[in-house]
Amino acid sequence: MTALERARAAAFPAGEYVGQESFVRAGEVRTLAHRAGVGRGVSVLDLCCGLAGPGRMITAESGCRYLGVDHSASALATARELAWNLPCRFQHAHVPPLPEGRFEVVLLLETMLAFPDKDALAHEVARVLEPGGRFAFTVEEGRPLTGQERALMPGADTVWPIQLTKLTRVLRAAGLTVTWRLEYSAAHRATAAALLRCYRADSLQIAAQIGTRATADLIISHRLWNDWLGSGRVRKFAMVAEKQ
Repeated sequence: MTALERARAAAFPAGEYVGQESFVRAGEVRTLAHRAGVGRGVSVLDLCCGLAGPGRMITAESGCRYLGVDHSASALATARELAWNLPCRFQHAHVPPLPEGRFEVVLLLETMLAFPDKDALAHEVARVLEPGGRFAFTVEEGRPLTGQERALMPGADTVWPIQLTKLTRVLRAAGLTVTWRLEYSAAHRATAAALLRCYRADSLQIAAQIGTRATADLIISHRLWNDWLGSGRVRKFAMVAEKQ
């Protein structure tokens, strides 16, 4: 494991780290997949899958038919290597648009935040879902960032929270109805705090791997997420919406 991976693994409770690059825990992914009806033979499209740690986990445990999509060719190459004995497929693409085909479940973990146009995303998800298909995702809920908040947050061009009332309208306009929702704000605040401690403790080793500036940005962003989740400025939810 790299220094960054060791720090991430140390931040999560035992059994909860499966290679994810986010705050979501393995148990939370399992719950979301269960609520979305992921099971043997179910077709799953995992958007922005990255190294696909959660995707590989649910494929191994459920026997679903899995397709992971990401814009990073290097991340997908690593994901393919790690999934060598699993029935996972991967595709290099920027989304939206989404790959052609029909799926029973579309999964979007911890990256709804990066899409400024959530209306376009929701319509694309609905387009590729079968009737009765499920969109399973996590979302950062809250008002849009202020100019001052954007100036503080590294990579602010990928930070677009949305309020629940607006998100519900966006989903409904795309033909998607929320069927399940669970708040994870406290758990994700705890994860953000643990990651912050581990990144600070191993900052020299991490900087040798990814650079001083990237390490500083990593620490700053996790300090802000710890503050925002702790204060209620942002809340975290897992949700399932069904195509009508």
